[in-house]
Amino acid sequence: MRNDQNGTLDQNSVGDSRSITYRTVVDLSHPIHPGIPLWPGDPPVKFTTAASLDSEGFRLSSFTMGEHSGTHMNAPKSFHANGRGIDEYPPESLIAPAVVLDVRKQASAEADLRLTVDHLVDWEKRWGPVPQGSFVLLSTGWCDKWGNPREYLGYDFGGQMHFPGFGLAAAQMLFNERGVAGLGIDTHGLDGGYIRDQDQAFAINQLAMQQPRIALENLANLHPLPPVGCTLVIGILRLKDGAGSPASVTAFVP
Repeated sequence: MRNDQNGTLDQNSVGDSRSITYRTVVDLSHPIHPGIPLWPGDPPVKFTTAASLDSEGFRLSSFTMGEHSGTHMNAPKSFHANGRGIDEYPPESLIAPAVVLDVRKQASAEADLRLTVDHLVDWEKRWGPVPQGSFVLLSTGWCDKWGNPREYLGYDFGGQMHFPGFGLAAAQMLFNERGVAGLGIDTHGLDGGYIRDQDQAFAINQLAMQQPRIALENLANLHPLPPVGCTLVIGILRLKDGAGSPASVTAFVP
């Protein structure tokens, strides 16, 4: 969803004044319903009526879903026993400038594409170094497959999933050399869907969670975002000691 408007958001604190000037607001989150793509073994999305207009005079439903389903943010407790819970992220860590790497063309020809250091170098030759403290979003075009869970997860005849992700060397470069605040992608996982070595199945997520940084998955609508210049705002459910949370992610585009 995209809204065209002009505005400025001001954030004031003692001795500090920051503002976000924007022309367009883009919703990067998928609506939640029982038919969304789910990681194998994750709890189903379920809505249960608790009150109705006919019976109680108002409508109320309860819902259940996995912490890592839909558009979501992971927390260190996903992979590290003593890691931070989703409720412990400071609010200021959920707002940052974002850059977008568009690999839709390459991903359309190679479902198992991984972002490489060469991809990063080529991007930086055109747009400059990835800014420290930014979110790095990988636009693969997989958002277009969201309505077909089997296609979105890329199942082959053997039941193996195939979809793009970040390569380990590229992620290490972004975290260790560029000092980015986090990674995001429009597929069901930063690591991609086909991992030959199961010991490395969640290597990118584990790397992101060591610091901790931000890990966003199942993003929507990355294609209209510019390579540089937008600001990301992440809304989470502060689940006590949670390993993750469904997220409402918004991009402010200048």
